[in-house]
Amino acid sequence: MNIQLIICNYEENQKDICRIRFEVFVVEQNVPEGLEIDGLDDEAKHVLAYIDDEAIGTGRILSDGHIGRVAVLKKYRGLGIGNSVMRELIKWAQQNKLEKLWLSSQWHAHSFYIDLGFVCEGDIYEEAGIDHIKMYRTL
Repeated sequence: MNIQLIICNYEENQKDICRIRFEVFVVEQNVPEGLEIDGLDDEAKHVLAYIDDEAIGTGRILSDGHIGRVAVLKKYRGLGIGNSVMRELIKWAQQNKLEKLWLSSQWHAHSFYIDLGFVCEGDIYEEAGIDHIKMYRTL
């Protein structure tokens, strides 16, 4: 299995980015489509993960260090794809001299981010009917 990661812009890769996120967030997790599409994609850098030319994972980072919309299609989970996407986003942040990264993790996934050097901050809160926690990492 050959995994390829690319850093890209939303405009050129919107179809693949939206397909993955729609499947994971809207279909699987019942997040309202209006919340998933937040108008920030054009100003973000995105990572797309491919296996055999099929886009199977994505994530994005904003210029203020906010990482979000990290998603991997269900049949490809457990293969380290999400970890690879996050490491690529972190690498981009380091190359662009960001000092701090932050994200809003779904509570069930917070240990995934702890393994990547993030720490929890504050209390658990609900967003789109799912428990979340704010997390950050200094670079």
